[in-house]
Amino acid sequence: MYPDDLKYSTEHEWVRMDGNIAEIGVTVFAQDSLGDVVFIDLPDVGTEIGQFDKFGEIESVKAVSDLFSPVGGKIVATNPGAIENPETVNTDPYGSGWLIKIEVSDPAQLDALMDSETYESTLE
Repeated sequence: MYPDDLKYSTEHEWVRMDGNIAEIGVTVFAQDSLGDVVFIDLPDVGTEIGQFDKFGEIESVKAVSDLFSPVGGKIVATNPGAIENPETVNTDPYGSGWLIKIEVSDPAQLDALMDSETYESTLE
């Protein structure tokens, strides 16, 4: 349920690293808690963001929630598929439901995140 190749934040976002680029999305737990996602608001490419800073909002039929970046750096991509079809976050949160990609300013930031086992234990 929580892939081993990802890092996780206490705010229920995940990070997948590819070199110095972090792909970020919300976890199964987050999307399940939200319910059906109907809208996603993301910042512009080129925006600088700090670790754990708010980077957008995700709206479901239940509520609007803030999104917080598990790592800091410069946003290099947003996912047009998730913006146009927000339900993708519900159906494929670890794949096509990713939200943003960030060029990480300091890889040591990953040390402040959890592995899948630790993250899962916080949910019990």
